[in-house]
Amino acid sequence: MATKTSNTDKQTKSTHPIADKVQGTLHESVDTLAQKAASTEDRLRNAAQSSGESLAAKQAEVKEKWEQSSVKKYATENPVATAGIAFAAGVLLTSLLLRK
Repeated sequence: MATKTSNTDKQTKSTHPIADKVQGTLHESVDTLAQKAASTEDRLRNAAQSSGESLAAKQAEVKEKWEQSSVKKYATENPVATAGIAFAAGVLLTSLLLRK
C-alpha cells in the first residue's frame, strides 16, 4: 500500500535563495505601500469631509447675509434700475479691458 505525503510533510530546501529573498522583499514593499496608501486615503477622505462641512457652513452663512442685505432689497424693489446698473458696469469693464 502506497503512502501519501502532503506538502507540509515534505521539508524541501529552496534551490533559489536569491529569488526567494527578492520575492520576500517585494512582498514587504507591496504591504508597506498598501498600508501607506490606505492611511493616505483615510486622511484625504477626512479632509474632504471636513472641507465639505465647512464649505456648507460658509455657504449657509453667506446665504443668510444675502437675505438680510440692502443690495438684495434694492434689487428686488428696483429690477429695471438694477439691470441698467449691471449693463453700464459691463460696458465700462469691457471698454477698460479692450483698451490697449
